[in-house]
Amino acid sequence: MLGRSCVIAVAVLLSGAAQAQAQAPAPAPADWRPLDPDNTLVVETTKGRIVVEMRPEFAPLAVARVKQLAREGVYDGLLFHRVIEGFVDQTGNPNNRDGGTSRHPDLPPEFSFRLPAEAGATVVARRYDGQEGFVGATPFAAASEREAARGADGRLRAWGAYCAGVVGMGRQADPGTANSEIFFMREPARRLDHEYAVWGRVVFGLEAVRAMAVGEPPAEPDRMLRVRVAADLPAGERPKLEVMDTRGPAFARRVAAARAVKGADFTVCDLEVPTRPAP
Repeated sequence: MLGRSCVIAVAVLLSGAAQAQAQAPAPAPADWRPLDPDNTLVVETTKGRIVVEMRPEFAPLAVARVKQLAREGVYDGLLFHRVIEGFVDQTGNPNNRDGGTSRHPDLPPEFSFRLPAEAGATVVARRYDGQEGFVGATPFAAASEREAARGADGRLRAWGAYCAGVVGMGRQADPGTANSEIFFMREPARRLDHEYAVWGRVVFGLEAVRAMAVGEPPAEPDRMLRVRVAADLPAGERPKLEVMDTRGPAFARRVAAARAVKGADFTVCDLEVPTRPAP
């Protein structure tokens, strides 16, 4: 049986341990995250595999259409029919040239969106008149917080930022003519912001995007050999990748380093989101 002094000592120790536990910092955010198979597109090409993380928060109709066409096999075998060095790789038209469409109706414009709080956005640049950041690996630009506060729901009005690796929906002159054509950015072209729907970003295979044969059309065009949603593939064929979490401390250090180098010229397109083989 413990004496009174021992009981007091044990109580003090337990109280101190509880206080230390309560004051201990919360676990740090993870630096890496897995891909969501339902929103991952696997594109096998003549230049190698390209993996796209799709973002329905940006353009839900475009993401749904790309998944639909992939599942119907429409994209399999199509040419990269227009490839411009330092700019873009275009593909996805069943007739393998500009102006082709699938059997499905055209889509309405999805050039901007209201950024939901649950999207987990990371802002990397704040200015008086706007801000820039990421949802997952995909960059966006947005109205300022001051402007967002004027809205009834307080949600940011945002739009995809056309940095290297971003993927968009092609269209004709009419804004409501996106259908099946898709394009991959070889380099940034921010003049496309507000004009074409962003539906995701390449997280693996940007070197393949940049290696596609150039031309309008190319003399010997490359192809998309097979396009699948990762969730539809057997587990052994799915990309075994992790993406750096743009909400974590490792990415915050990358942001700080890029900002230190670029200074006032810093933009969201100065940042790449690394991937690594899943352990």
